[in-house]
Amino acid sequence: QVHLVESGGGLVQTGGSLRLSCAASGSIASIIAMGWYRQAPGKQRELVASITSGGSTNYADSVKGRFTISRDGAKNTWYLQMNSLKPGDTAVYYCNADIVPSRGGWFSRTDYWGQGTQVTVSS
Repeated sequence: QVHLVESGGGLVQTGGSLRLSCAASGSIASIIAMGWYRQAPGKQRELVASITSGGSTNYADSVKGRFTISRDGAKNTWYLQMNSLKPGDTAVYYCNADIVPSRGGWFSRTDYWGQGTQVTVSS
C-alpha cells in the first residue's frame, strides 16, 4: 500500500544541474529515513545520499559538495539537488525510504524503492 514515485531525471551537459524528487504515498505512519541510490551499467547500486527524519545527512565521497539531499515531511517528499554534474554521475537513480506503515506498526518497518529515473550527463 506504500508507493514511491520519483521524477526529475533527464539529459544535461557537464556542469549542469538537475533536481530529483521522490513522493511517498499510501498508509504511512512515519518515514524514518530517506535516501538516493544510483546504478550505472556494469556496476553495483551505490548509496548517493541519505537523510533521517531529524535532518542528519550522509553523502558518498564522490558527490560531496555537489549534491544536496533535503526533505519536506508535510508532503512525504524528498529531493536530491545535483549541481556541477559530471559524466561519471550518469546512472539510474532510485529513491529509497525506511517506512513504518500505518497498519503494521513498528515491526512492519520496511525498505521501499522508487521505480528509478535516468540521469545522463553528456561530455
